[in-house]
Amino acid sequence: MKRKLIALGIGMLFGVVQPALAAEQEELEIVRQTTVNLIYALVEKGVLTQEAANDLIKQAEKSAKKKVDETKAAQGNVVRVPYVPESVKREIRDQVKQEVVAQAKAERWGDVNAVPEWVDRMHWEGDIRVRYQQDRYATGNDLPAQFDVFYGFPLDTTTNTTENRDRYRLRARLGLTAKISSMVSGGVRIVTGNNSDPVSTNQTLGNNEQKYSLWLDQAYLKLEPTEWLSALGGRMPNPWFHTDLVWDADLNFDGFAANARYRFDERRSVYLTAGAFPIQDVAPSKIVKAKSKWLYGVQAGADITALSGSKARFGVALYDYRNVEGIPDTAVGLLDYTATQPQTRQKGNSVFREGATDVYKLASQFKELNLTAQLDIANFDPTHVILTADYVRNIGFDENEIRQRTNLSSTNTVYNKKTLGYQLQATVGRPKIQDRGDWQASVGYRYLERDAVLDAFTDSDFRLGGTDSKGYFLGGSYGIDRNTWLSLKWMSADGISALRYGVDVFQVDLNARF
Repeated sequence: MKRKLIALGIGMLFGVVQPALAAEQEELEIVRQTTVNLIYALVEKGVLTQEAANDLIKQAEKSAKKKVDETKAAQGNVVRVPYVPESVKREIRDQVKQEVVAQAKAERWGDVNAVPEWVDRMHWEGDIRVRYQQDRYATGNDLPAQFDVFYGFPLDTTTNTTENRDRYRLRARLGLTAKISSMVSGGVRIVTGNNSDPVSTNQTLGNNEQKYSLWLDQAYLKLEPTEWLSALGGRMPNPWFHTDLVWDADLNFDGFAANARYRFDERRSVYLTAGAFPIQDVAPSKIVKAKSKWLYGVQAGADITALSGSKARFGVALYDYRNVEGIPDTAVGLLDYTATQPQTRQKGNSVFREGATDVYKLASQFKELNLTAQLDIANFDPTHVILTADYVRNIGFDENEIRQRTNLSSTNTVYNKKTLGYQLQATVGRPKIQDRGDWQASVGYRYLERDAVLDAFTDSDFRLGGTDSKGYFLGGSYGIDRNTWLSLKWMSADGISALRYGVDVFQVDLNARF
């Protein structure tokens, strides 16, 4: 491409020189010689070889001569010597120069540090967090055996409710995003943790000095056919506007999601997000009557930015789980509905026991109506005041339907309706910690009843995970260097239902982002 472009420029100059008036020959020869000198300069810089440069000049002279011969043949014996205005000569010279310079920049001629073009379309990012955590249990907590009554844990479960614990934990994440084309991009991320926990990427240290596992946490493709529409497929980041009241911060989703956004202007827009996510694939057969579990979700909202830089965001969502509620097996020893047992749980949701076994199934359906709002006040920039409110209710809970499906007597009081949850939080400081001296402080209150949300996917730190919890949390972060910060968080939580189980969790984190 470089050779063709340079040859074109020389050909244009030679084409002008040949038919020009004698009085202009000297000036045009200067232009011609300047271009030839440019080629020789490229040879000295190592961009072109001497052989390639000679070929370019020969090709240009040949092309120019051919053009002159064709012109003479077409005009017969009449030789016309056109006048070339100075402005035309200047325009030709500038055009050739601009094209050569543009091509040189695009292809990085002579840049010894140049990398292939595809490297610029890839972006690496990651972070490492080292944590010290204290778990301090309240005096008077019920013993682990009581969990079988309220939370559906087997009697031999070694759930700790009384003995304080100190531990060190590690989280490492490394992700790659790539711009495949103007419309298509993709991402892959690996993390620490374990394969059976969807809401935590923490690795507790103290594994007899053995190595730790890495897991594929994200792998997705993203399509953006227009400015207002995008779609993702695969294992993707959380697509919803949310807090950790409903979704844990480390949770990712399998499936497909699409987002549409309409902008009224630069400061006002509305959006609509919809998705379908398989939770558990169940292979059907003549014996297995259970169905695959799915989550369908839709969220609509708005973003508003004031002239001062303050921002407000709102979202209303419906998360509809299908086939997550348990169904009793139709006969003793028959496993036709065993797959309705949840694959992952934390604690809190109402359950029922499958006969005399240690199999526990969720009692309720889950259709979560969620309203989320956030106000970022930037009047004191760079210090911001961020107010967040989150509300959720499980409108799929039906006590009569539960008793009918599980064949429980009407005198059973375990499944009283407990379907409400809310969280309030205030944060002061920088919205994001980036540099030394940046700081942030927050305080909040959470109230989450036992069947407000699916306990498997909510926050894994507050009351050590799950639902049926209420209490306060305090936190703060301080930047100690570029993209490096120290953070502290204290969470004090108690149970809402009859089970007495309170725990204070204190975390000290050293974070680094790259």
